[in-house]
Amino acid sequence: MQLAVRALLIALAMALAPAKPGCAQAVDPTDSSLRIYAVHVSGGLYGVYLGQGLIITAAHVVGSANPPVRIAGLDLSGKVVKLSPFEQLDLALLSIDEEKLPVSLRLRRMPLCQRPPFAGEPVTVAIPEGTARSQIVSPLSLPLNARQRFSTAIKDVASTGNSGSGVFDSNRKCLLGIMSRKISVTAAGGGSVKDLAKYFVPASVIRAFIPSEYRL
Repeated sequence: MQLAVRALLIALAMALAPAKPGCAQAVDPTDSSLRIYAVHVSGGLYGVYLGQGLIITAAHVVGSANPPVRIAGLDLSGKVVKLSPFEQLDLALLSIDEEKLPVSLRLRRMPLCQRPPFAGEPVTVAIPEGTARSQIVSPLSLPLNARQRFSTAIKDVASTGNSGSGVFDSNRKCLLGIMSRKISVTAAGGGSVKDLAKYFVPASVIRAFIPSEYRL
């Protein structure tokens, strides 16, 4: 009887003990919970809902001062808060009427990642239709003329979201950047074009772009 009680106490202690470092369960990189932050902008292109009625997207996605936004199954009118020239930053900050959103979405916030991405890091690209895994590529793998200008990029060009979609650190649930454009090379002699990677505007640039009065 005493042995049975002792065994029970040991089992309870093991169950209640804090997990040791490194023993946490791995998070699925295709965590579908990120999809709720993915929105449609200007029809078939994308953006990311940051919270408090704010959406970040690529500048070339925005076709008018009031681009249509589809979020949480709702069609709303967006308003351009700030827009950068495509060749400089390729960023746009939009606002929508937060009161028209469901309460569950009004309470959500998507923070910008604090640390820079690193080569080889696994990431998740999310659009309303789904998520896809990818990986940060090393700038050294890009053409010399693209390394400095497009230092943050992912591979899997054909299977990840297009302009305006979000690149996420799915473990920390933060936004690493906004998809901007493909990085391609043309074969010698003007032959076929090969897509090497997709450049995304990093969180550090997004943070500096957002006006201080709109920062969450």
